[in-house]
Amino acid sequence: MCTAVTYKTKDFYMGRNLDYEFSYGEEVAVTPRNFSYDFRHDRNADSRYAIVGMAHIEDGYPLYYDAVNEQGVGMAGLNFAGNALYGRHNSEKRNVAQFEIIPWILSQCGNLEQVRGLLEDTNITDDAFSSSLPPSQLHWIIADETGAITLESTEKGLKVYENTAGVLTNNPPFDMQMMYLNNFMGLSPKQPDNRFSEELELNHYSRGMGTMGLPGDLSSSSRFVKASFVRANSVSGSDEMSSVSQMFHILASVEQQKGCCEVSEGKYEYTIYSSCWNARRGIYYYTTYDRHMISAVNMHAEDLDGKEIVTYPLMEGDHILMQNL
Repeated sequence: MCTAVTYKTKDFYMGRNLDYEFSYGEEVAVTPRNFSYDFRHDRNADSRYAIVGMAHIEDGYPLYYDAVNEQGVGMAGLNFAGNALYGRHNSEKRNVAQFEIIPWILSQCGNLEQVRGLLEDTNITDDAFSSSLPPSQLHWIIADETGAITLESTEKGLKVYENTAGVLTNNPPFDMQMMYLNNFMGLSPKQPDNRFSEELELNHYSRGMGTMGLPGDLSSSSRFVKASFVRANSVSGSDEMSSVSQMFHILASVEQQKGCCEVSEGKYEYTIYSSCWNARRGIYYYTTYDRHMISAVNMHAEDLDGKEIVTYPLMEGDHILMQNL
């Protein structure tokens, strides 16, 4: 399970928590403009933009979990088990395999409007990357500084939703998640007024009572509500450090701790990493479960006209500063 969020101050930021019970050995990967993706179906795709993001590299190919291109378009794939359904090749559509959709979109779309246009005649196919890597059941959030959309491929076909919440989690489908938000329209960061009864003298006995009823469990619907509320009410400075710090605090509000979500005997889902990127500057920030210190990779420090992927293993292990030694 996962949570993805957008956030805007002076610059536009986007990021996600990746929650799972084990890691595939993901790395931060910079894919330059001239890398050959060799897309399964759309051989004529106009690949022209460099990408930075988190990926598992398999046989020299970047299987991206989330990424942003040099034009500021970002994208993240989140688990959508039981609802995602991909089709066979359709000669009347532009076909793209599920595993390659992130680089397929980000390598050729310079803004969200271009993404919308590209998706109008797209068919996501169920091609496997290999016999050991079948297609994952995912849906996606795609965004730039102008807005966000959610992309889902289900038994009803390909759906593109305007994502005004700027948040995506997992099941149920996105339109149902948005409908669920209506149940929480009374939440507020302000202390509540007594609307229970004029005959009862009710008092504030704690700060933060305006958020009474805000979900705190780890289900995807509850994380959607909480992340949407925290994002919508976030306040931070507009400088880079303040914005990045606040983005990680938003993600921390829905992070998962080992031991709280058992998926099988003795195995627990947890937040393997949290990411945040400055879409304009092309800087990819991340933390891991065992390293709270923020690490970063700047795509513009690499040769973006190259042909080879550049990867950076995730930094692990926290450092504690003993101030009195």
